[in-house]
Amino acid sequence: MKFRPLHDRVLVKRVEEEAKTAGGIIIPDTAKEKPQEGEIVAVGSGARGDDNEIIPLEVKTGDRVLFGKWSGTEVKVDGQDLLIMKESDILGIVE
Repeated sequence: MKFRPLHDRVLVKRVEEEAKTAGGIIIPDTAKEKPQEGEIVAVGSGARGDDNEIIPLEVKTGDRVLFGKWSGTEVKVDGQDLLIMKESDILGIVE
């Protein structure tokens, strides 16, 4: 991929959720919500602090993360639907 986010932004690919509930009910595509979990595809160099030093990001490529329902901006890169968001929009890393 030939895309690198700037500063404290990250590129996230949504992870598709299971189409079946725990009780075995199949959820149709029209009733599904967009997943709030994703995998980091690319990261920027980091944010600049008050002293003009670069503060590196805590997330790295390959991390699975949780983010808010309305976080990020949807983009299409190399035919894939991805999200660009700031690191501060990420709620946590799934280990």
